[in-house]
Amino acid sequence: MSQDIREFTTPFTELLAFGEPTHREHAHTWVRNELFEQLAAHGYRSIALETCRIRALLVDDYVQGGPGDLDTVMEEGFSHSFGQWPANRELVEWMREHNSGRPAEERLAFHGFDFQTETTSAPSPRPYLEHARDHLGEDVDLSTDDEMWSRDEAVLDLTKSPGLSEEALRLREIGVGMLRRLHGRRTLDEAWHRAELHLTAGLELLRYHRECAEPNPLGVRITRLCQIRDGVMARNLLEIRRAEASRGPTFVFAHNAHLQRTTSSMEMGGERVEWFSAGALVAPVLGDRYTVVAGTLGRNDSFGLGEPDRATPEGQLQGRFTTWGITNEMPVGEPRADTSPEMGYFPLDRHLMAGVDALLHVRVGRPVTR
Repeated sequence: MSQDIREFTTPFTELLAFGEPTHREHAHTWVRNELFEQLAAHGYRSIALETCRIRALLVDDYVQGGPGDLDTVMEEGFSHSFGQWPANRELVEWMREHNSGRPAEERLAFHGFDFQTETTSAPSPRPYLEHARDHLGEDVDLSTDDEMWSRDEAVLDLTKSPGLSEEALRLREIGVGMLRRLHGRRTLDEAWHRAELHLTAGLELLRYHRECAEPNPLGVRITRLCQIRDGVMARNLLEIRRAEASRGPTFVFAHNAHLQRTTSSMEMGGERVEWFSAGALVAPVLGDRYTVVAGTLGRNDSFGLGEPDRATPEGQLQGRFTTWGITNEMPVGEPRADTSPEMGYFPLDRHLMAGVDALLHVRVGRPVTR
């Protein structure tokens, strides 16, 4: 089916966020593509996905008509293996075709707004710092053991983390100095902008690794890491909006947990963690310029999510739509109990619904095509 998503926004919406309830179901990404094509015809000129902001620069270069091989772009331009998703490939192909022959102000821009990490793993800061060093033309040795930083143990075991090591302190001091000099040579061209993005990313990674080394209980450490990640995501969204403000609104796609206005929570490593989502941080800044549509799912046989009980919110939504649909009428009921953390599915509950403006429900998890 097809619905006009603009019916669920306000005239002031600048950042329209569409969430998915799990990364293990791709139906929402196909719906996302249809909605973005619809929005692009009505003045939206950019999309931001839950993928590394730095790696996404390669994707944007490609959709702007730059050289490159699509397979390489999908492999290197996405984090979290999201480049393997067919709907993401279709999106990149469509954006490049759409932009062909259009003037710059009418082209669609692709952004990533995620941090460089997954919650329980984080890369070395070296390549990000080196990019800025090379832009500045400085001669400083930033070599380090990348494997020491990127292994999972560096996040999960504070005794294996290099975050408080002498090397970390040295890299942080170098990075802060480079940032000061970079801002002293502010030119605002694309090369300067990318140097700042890389340098800021490197310093944020050093902050993330430092938190990994703090002698706190695992639950406290993971909570703080989740907060750092969503804090970076929120800052990236606001920066993307500033860059796109004169061209039109921005469409955002990520997990519901990153977009809802309320705090998010989940179980990880046997711990219950709660943090302020990117949406909870962005919403007070943007006010009614921020609109959130949360994704929900009825059933998915591939990972064992069965037909929802009719008394649950998802069960009530199942009866409203034949394939998928959007509503701003929030269902009432107790959360479904047939889920597990391994599914990655976040059931609808009062807390989540209090943080969104509408729901986009998919009845059955399968590739949704037009």
